[in-house]
Amino acid sequence: MKLKEKLGYREGILGIAANLVLFALKYWAGTVSGSLALLADAWHTLSDSASSVIVVGSVRLSSRKADERHPFGHGRYQQIASLFIAFFLGIVAYEFMTDAVVKFSRHEPTRFGTLAILVTVVSIVVKEGMAQYAYRTYRKTGLETLRADGWHHRSDALSSVVVLAGILLGNRFWWTDPVLGFLISLMLFYAVYEIVRNTVSHLLGEKPGKEMITRINEIISQVSDREICPHHFHLHTYGDHRELTFHIMLQGDLDIATGHAIATEIEKVLKEKLDIEATIHVEPNPDI
Repeated sequence: MKLKEKLGYREGILGIAANLVLFALKYWAGTVSGSLALLADAWHTLSDSASSVIVVGSVRLSSRKADERHPFGHGRYQQIASLFIAFFLGIVAYEFMTDAVVKFSRHEPTRFGTLAILVTVVSIVVKEGMAQYAYRTYRKTGLETLRADGWHHRSDALSSVVVLAGILLGNRFWWTDPVLGFLISLMLFYAVYEIVRNTVSHLLGEKPGKEMITRINEIISQVSDREICPHHFHLHTYGDHRELTFHIMLQGDLDIATGHAIATEIEKVLKEKLDIEATIHVEPNPDI
């Protein structure tokens, strides 16, 4: 098993374990204090386990090698899993928003005890720690589901912040809890938008960034001193496997074998230096 797969498994399993422990603590505190809000927050925490299960499953599926039916590998299971996590996060955001509207319309204040304060603070610290761990692991591995799972962990931390704000300010301002809940729901909807936008962009295929194109041009200039004019770049991402297609222009009277040799050498060096599988279309340069 590759290091990135081990890190992905570890993040997912730790997420499941942490969510189950926090669910038990919140449910116990909510039952003892009679707090419906804390009980609801407990079930929200339990729902986060679903995203961690998706992380573990997607890492397993995406690590499968390429086969006859899937010659580019199975890396896009990461993007598919990210969409599922975004779906769950969208449900959480919708529930936040509707609960906030109902509570505001009913002028419902928030009342909790000391036990609820302690459990809520622990939840905030643990869940934000899990979010930071997921983001850090994402930066090391590039696994898309870890970034989405990090947002899911943070959504639970934010829900606990709402509960804590209601504890500390609810006695003075009855509207604190619903207003904060509504604002956080907007933040979560934005997170859903970002996850879906980035994931769909990868699935559709995209143009490489300016830095990558600059690096490709530098590599091409090192491979050949001919005027090649690379253009028409398309990048397709399959997890950690990337396919790049682009065109190059060569002198019109070059023979096919020479043009093929130049393109093959460029593809070889791009694989060595950027770990990208390149496919190059050769066309004549009308100006040469």
